Amino acid sequence: MTTPLDREQRDGLRAIRAFLKVRTSYDVLPLSYRLIVFDTSLLVKKSLIILSQQGIVSAPLWDSKTSTFAGLLTTSDYLNVVQYYWQNPDALAQVDQFKLNSLRDIERAIGVTPIETVSIHPDKPLYEACRRMLESRARRIPLVDVDDETRREMVVSVVTQYRILKFVSVNVKETQWLRKPLRELSVGSYSNLSTAHMDTPVMDVIHTLVKRSISSVPILDRDGTVLNVFEAVDVIALIKGGDYDNLNLSVGKALAMRSEDFPGIYTCTLNDRLDTIFDTIRKSRVHRLVVIDEHRQLKGLLSLSDILDYALNSPLLEDDE
Repeated sequence: MTTPLDREQRDGLRAIRAFLKVRTSYDVLPLSYRLIVFDTSLLVKKSLIILSQQGIVSAPLWDSKTSTFAGLLTTSDYLNVVQYYWQNPDALAQVDQFKLNSLRDIERAIGVTPIETVSIHPDKPLYEACRRMLESRARRIPLVDVDDETRREMVVSVVTQYRILKFVSVNVKETQWLRKPLRELSVGSYSNLSTAHMDTPVMDVIHTLVKRSISSVPILDRDGTVLNVFEAVDVIALIKGGDYDNLNLSVGKALAMRSEDFPGIYTCTLNDRLDTIFDTIRKSRVHRLVVIDEHRQLKGLLSLSDILDYALNSPLLEDDE
């Protein structure tokens, strides 16, 4: 039986999908922005320094030999480099000479599946960009256009899930209709969660991130209370100076090295609703929410991918296709 709350929820989701279908990826871009693109001949260790200096966690890659877009550099690539170093501890000098164009070789050497390289033309609907990100499990997608004169590819910008969901939260007032609590929705991860403690070695957490293809691990005390979250991006700060000894630190000591402007972690409960979560996204730079109970015990994780997937693929919308 469909309840009035179901109908309101469905109408809110329909409004989001309709909005994504009529707005383009260009529309998400701010009036003024910077774009940092790395040549594939750049040393990996230099790319780490630049990312840290600029306060970013990814960058498009450009092959200057072929004048073509060559993919996206993300934290997953650095985790792979760390894994390679762990498997080959005597190869530090070699690791220091790795160039970005050798990242695929590193993937093969450690036996991980390469992340699919996806991009989209900026004039394509946002809905299509969202679909491609969900299908490839990418959290960001480069916008690649073709120069009218040279007919060569050019990277315009990179659109993230966060920027899309914030764009929705600002412009689609019907997000206020998403009033069903999380406990009634099939959104988020609530079983078989990977966790760690403050005294867990960082390298153990990195193994977990790579093995399970996840971007974060909740950090709990011995009673199961949520204390923090170790994120894949935390690895960049640890190895940016080429000091791989930092990987021997405990999680607690590694988290203490975060910059002072780290925003902290965001939490919610199973009683929270997507309308309030969209409100949080509109106001704050959120990448995931840790789902807790009234005693701060871990219940689950809610990622931006989960929210985007629900907005596009909710069972409430099955009759719309």
